[in-house]
Amino acid sequence: MTITTPPDAHLIDDEHNPELIKAKIVSETARINWLELQKFYAAGSVISVEPALDLVEAAFAFSCDDKARVADWLAAGMLGRTTEQQAQLWFDNKTELWAVVISPWVLVQHKPLPNELN
Repeated sequence: MTITTPPDAHLIDDEHNPELIKAKIVSETARINWLELQKFYAAGSVISVEPALDLVEAAFAFSCDDKARVADWLAAGMLGRTTEQQAQLWFDNKTELWAVVISPWVLVQHKPLPNELN
């Protein structure tokens, strides 16, 4: 009896490759207007990531369930649930944010584009 390797067997190994996971996160990261995130905010699913913290690294830690790292960032104020004041400011200014979904969370980060800095 011979055992044949399924054609997609390499995908199992890829699921545990940090660089491939980060590349997938990068490909799923996009700019989105805060107005489009209202239902997620209302559900308590939006996590704000400070600009000093790499959004992809934060998303990677969430995806790997790295509780210690996330707890450190929470304690340092580097990320946390979006506050009502922040949400209102982004709503009033129709702010565009970088966002990525790491279910059940939506991680957002405000990094203004050069034309928004004026």
